Amino acid sequence: MTAGPNRSSEGPITVQINEDLKEIVPGFLENRRRDVQALELALGQDDLHAIHMIGHRLKGDGGGYGFDAISLIGGVLEQAAAREDRDVIRRQIAELVDYLARVTVVYRK
Repeated sequence: MTAGPNRSSEGPITVQINEDLKEIVPGFLENRRRDVQALELALGQDDLHAIHMIGHRLKGDGGGYGFDAISLIGGVLEQAAAREDRDVIRRQIAELVDYLARVTVVYRK
């Protein structure tokens, strides 16, 4: 079970975001990069509760900012942590890393 829309392509992922969010989107994406570090640390420590909580937050926050893929990844992380499925957790962390590396934001009025 993977969440990665556009996973089959290697190019940029373009997301259109309302111009009103222009000042907060860079911080939001930087926080998601910090989440990757926290997820990797939690996985290394076998802290499934932390992974579940981060996944839950990603699921809720992503779509609110226009990043539906982040919500999908978060939902899969949350479910995988509940099932103690470390392989899926690893794949979803990789999906998030890939997404954050390729996402390009276009602001619309």
